[in-house]
Amino acid sequence: MRAGGPEVPPPADRKTIRSVIARYGGDATRLMDILIDIQDELGCLTHRTAAEIARVLGIPQVDVEQTVSFYHFFAREPRGAYAVYLNDSVVADFRGRAAVAAAFEEAAGCRFGEVSADGTVGLFHTACIGMSDQEPAALINGQVFPSLTPERARELVAGMRAGQSVEELKGTAYGDGQNAHPRVRALVRNHIRRRGPTVFADYTPGEALAKVTRMSSGEVIAAVKSASVRGRGGAGFPTGMKWEFARRAPGDIKYIFCNADEGEPGTFKDRVILTERPQMVFEGMAIAAYAVGARQGILYVRNEYHYLRDYLEHVLADLRAQGLLGEAIGGVAGFRFDISIQYGAGAYVCGEESALIGSAEGKRGEPRDRPPFPVEKGYLQRPTVVNNVETLCSAVQVMLKGPEWYNRLGTEQSKGTKVLCVSGDCDRPGIYEVEWGFSVNDILAMAGADDVQAVQVGGPSGACIGPEEFGRVLAYEDLATGGSFIIIGRHRDLLKDVVLNFARFFREESCGSCVPCRALTGMAQVVLERIIAGTGTAEDVERLQSWQAIMRHNRCGLGQTALNPVTSTIRNFKPLYEARLAAGDPRFVPSFDLAAAVRDYEAAAGAGKE
Repeated sequence: MRAGGPEVPPPADRKTIRSVIARYGGDATRLMDILIDIQDELGCLTHRTAAEIARVLGIPQVDVEQTVSFYHFFAREPRGAYAVYLNDSVVADFRGRAAVAAAFEEAAGCRFGEVSADGTVGLFHTACIGMSDQEPAALINGQVFPSLTPERARELVAGMRAGQSVEELKGTAYGDGQNAHPRVRALVRNHIRRRGPTVFADYTPGEALAKVTRMSSGEVIAAVKSASVRGRGGAGFPTGMKWEFARRAPGDIKYIFCNADEGEPGTFKDRVILTERPQMVFEGMAIAAYAVGARQGILYVRNEYHYLRDYLEHVLADLRAQGLLGEAIGGVAGFRFDISIQYGAGAYVCGEESALIGSAEGKRGEPRDRPPFPVEKGYLQRPTVVNNVETLCSAVQVMLKGPEWYNRLGTEQSKGTKVLCVSGDCDRPGIYEVEWGFSVNDILAMAGADDVQAVQVGGPSGACIGPEEFGRVLAYEDLATGGSFIIIGRHRDLLKDVVLNFARFFREESCGSCVPCRALTGMAQVVLERIIAGTGTAEDVERLQSWQAIMRHNRCGLGQTALNPVTSTIRNFKPLYEARLAAGDPRFVPSFDLAAAVRDYEAAAGAGKE
């Protein structure tokens, strides 16, 4: 502590902080990048570090503190030379996560949430990391270690104790496709089981832009509207309409955002698309920019895919060299557009477009009131288009092959294809690109799933359906989905193994901005635990159902659907709830177990008499 002044970091840390901030031009809106890089170099973000960052940027310290405190992957204290984040999703549990976690604890000599005494290994739980097709999986210093076993966990800790680098821990058995690229070198596998005619069709970068630059911006938008391209993030908003709103919005500065923050458990399509089709994604952003009149784009990527950073930057540099980004794109004077990459730091709610925009501005990722909508006032209060990764790929193919071609795919109200992320109790988990209109039974057959109790369509915020609904089709007019398709076998305890896990997830991931979401996600978990323990009542079940109406008052769609895991299973699997209710008249069985509550006291009192 300096006499008469605030506590400051050591000189070496201050030098690092200044260097990182200079890397981003002292721009406070790049706070997320600054924090990520400083934590990578210093190991954590203490209050002293936050104060120094604020001083150098010339902003209030509270602005730095509130951002640091919001995100899961920002650490206040050192998390060990090797920070192990083990996924605790439903599918990870299905695949033996508990045994892997026990092996990590035994080998490291510490529990999850702790750092080993020698500071070597830190063990931490984390939500779905986008690896549901190869669980159990963990992030170790930002690198993915999929398909873990207890033996592999012990081997990894032994390597850490021996001082091996993360690259040495990984070995050289890299995954397929671009996962083996020298700038990726990931152990991850793509598991592309079915290639459709849109995202995973043959593709040559630049061909779509060459066509677009011979059209007017209005003609581009008209083509996308004619093709009935809809957002692939789940809501299904018409893409052409969104582009048209942004083009008409006043102002010379506009932005194109690509939302690659797929935090919905069971979703991993964006990871595969960014690995195998990044050029198509970036070309889609450039097409949107041409249509809207934007000169800057931002790809917002979840932190769990940080291992792709060098590769994606390399792809962008290559596109600039080809004249597909930068100045005079396609030889068209005045068509200027470039893309930067913004990484998140672990917050499910940043999948919501206004929260994502706030995060990209260096703030807490809290959803904003609407109106105004992002196409009116978005990033830095400028008109902003936010499109999903898959949506932008669809736009590229529409420009290449025409609206008529696209409209021949899918159903009457759902045109084109959908990339599904299939995981859970099946023989062939992975990526399936299918036309809208495939039934649930079709998907189960393709994935090799037998004796299925339920399917969670659209992730936890979607719907959990039983066999009597497996004839339903995937389409906006029936079962809409952002991509997650989790298969649950009959041998699973649906309430304990699945619904409770989802309830905990929503309680942890609520940003806390809206009272219904902040309060009811926690209350729902407590009530659900009571029902599973056999001390719940019929009134508890009714109460859970009644809260859904209250949740509709939350600001964002994520908060409005946070109780869906509970309410959809009550609707479709109510006998499972009724079978867990206490014996006798369920409306009057006390949920408080007095005997259990005083058991510890009685044991202590008994021991004191000896």
